[in-house]
Amino acid sequence: MSFARKVWRLLVGIKDALALAFFLLFFTLLFAALSARPNPGSVNDGALLLKLDGSIVEEVAEIDPLSTLISRSLPTREYAAHELVHAIDSAAEDDRIKAIALDLTTFTGGGQVSVKDVADALARFRATGKPVSAYALAYTDDAMMLAAQANDVWVDPLGGVAIRGPGGTILFYADALERFGVNAHVYQVGDYKGAGEPYANAAMSPEFRQNTEAYIGELWDEYRAAIVKNRPEADFDAITTEIEAALTAEDGDMAKLAVRAGFADSIGTYSKWGAHMAELAGKDQWSDHPAAFAHTELDVYRANTGPEEQAGDKTIGVVTIAGAINDSEAGPGTAGAARIERLLDDALDDDLAALVVRIDSPGGTVTGSETIRRALMRYRDKKIPVVVSMANYAASGGYWISTAGQQVFAEPETVTGSIGVVLTVPSFERLLQDYGVNPERVAVTPLSGQPDVLGGFSPEADALMRIETQSLYRRFTGLVARARKLSPSQIDQVAQGRVWTGGTARQLGLVDQFGGLDDALAYAAQQAGIEEGDWGVKRLADPRDPFEAMVAGLLTGETSEARQPLTVSAAIAGDNGRVVADMLRDLEQMVATPGVQARCLGCVIEGQPRAKAKTSGPAGWRAVLEFLSGR
Repeated sequence: MSFARKVWRLLVGIKDALALAFFLLFFTLLFAALSARPNPGSVNDGALLLKLDGSIVEEVAEIDPLSTLISRSLPTREYAAHELVHAIDSAAEDDRIKAIALDLTTFTGGGQVSVKDVADALARFRATGKPVSAYALAYTDDAMMLAAQANDVWVDPLGGVAIRGPGGTILFYADALERFGVNAHVYQVGDYKGAGEPYANAAMSPEFRQNTEAYIGELWDEYRAAIVKNRPEADFDAITTEIEAALTAEDGDMAKLAVRAGFADSIGTYSKWGAHMAELAGKDQWSDHPAAFAHTELDVYRANTGPEEQAGDKTIGVVTIAGAINDSEAGPGTAGAARIERLLDDALDDDLAALVVRIDSPGGTVTGSETIRRALMRYRDKKIPVVVSMANYAASGGYWISTAGQQVFAEPETVTGSIGVVLTVPSFERLLQDYGVNPERVAVTPLSGQPDVLGGFSPEADALMRIETQSLYRRFTGLVARARKLSPSQIDQVAQGRVWTGGTARQLGLVDQFGGLDDALAYAAQQAGIEEGDWGVKRLADPRDPFEAMVAGLLTGETSEARQPLTVSAAIAGDNGRVVADMLRDLEQMVATPGVQARCLGCVIEGQPRAKAKTSGPAGWRAVLEFLSGR
């Protein structure tokens, strides 16, 4: 028996060793398969097909493969503006690319600056003598900004053009909170700081309205000027203020109105547009479909053109701060301060010649904004030039961070300023009393158990939060005053929570000069004493997980089947579909606010998807709905 047990243990040991070896081999092969660079395909002589099936952003948000697979819903694809610009600029110098085919059928838009950057790249491509042709069913604001750069704009017979302009709705909850017995304690500094108004007021204050109408009017002027520059015959009145009469004159045919108003050149189906592209770029030798033409898709072309970062003896780092700022490791696509601080601190040892900070954020927590600013100041302490490049937004917390820059670049369409802070904390003592719940305090100091969201705030707790908010505002304006070399009183006059466009901000001294990311890089190289052509670019980002990259590619890569195209009415209504998500996010933010905020509420009216900015905290929207539905 003893011998048999020994033999059995030997066999079990061999079996376990083989099983272990098998699993090691399996996971080694799996990792190799996931890490392997796929064959990118070849670039064909013909057109570069830009089939933008999603939105243009400054930083592509991280996709959670597991959540995506469980939800069984495809995420909307995001295109990094700088990657699109790189592809278009490369195609301009590529003899294989004869034209650009711009398919905007399922394009969902982007920030005004990001879209303009891509539009400028299309204009540079067209300036080389190569044609750009655009096609869509429904052209809305952002799609028209891109299409305006084309030599010819095609619209489907079922389609048309609908330009709305910046603006939208901000919900105010004061009356609803009063009805449900909720006290909204709002502590904000700045007569124009609107982030706390929805909870404290039943309607927009005159100051908030005045500031919002002023800056969205400037954005509208910039937008119209950009379109008219390339399409001087464009009649904005016909498709905005006089649309009923203009449509009636065309028997309701929106496609004909688009042509008559100068926003489109030809009416035709996708097949007819494809035949037109075949004349420009050549016929597809592998397909006899009537819409086929010789082309290379964007992903294939990007894989063949290589990385965006150019080589050089010296390296300039670029860190992107995109989305709502919080204190976590969140991102990319959300400005998690802990993640960004880690990236910056890790790069301190990389011997960077300079650093460019690309900001596309309407703000967030004061603590997160200060964490990022301090990390940037560590570069300043090492005598490394730090230059700020503002994208669509650099407001509130985004502007707080920009105070670390030696030079600040912005575009006329950039939304910035909103120098102010707000703290919003709800309490439910009236709601509880209505249901017969009577809180009794036991305390050793006036601050024991405060702020008490169930029993009400003590005067001392109320004073503490009010004074802290005022102190943080003074700190904010002090940082701005030192950075802009102005007195605190001068900054206070242009602060007070006001939101400015880049053009006005430059006149007020909050921005140094106009320019995009390339201008900021060139200035940073100059400050570092580097000659043109002797420097390269390194984007500070975490390496992408191979499994996540594979799943994301499967889910969001280009496919032969497009998303369902939108009619003009559907394209307009789609944005309004976010209103419920926006409302729930506003209520959740009030319940779960993690401290004083430097957040620009007015910035979101410009048209960016508000619901994308997620808040975090133990109290979610379900908790909000539960206590509201209890009445």
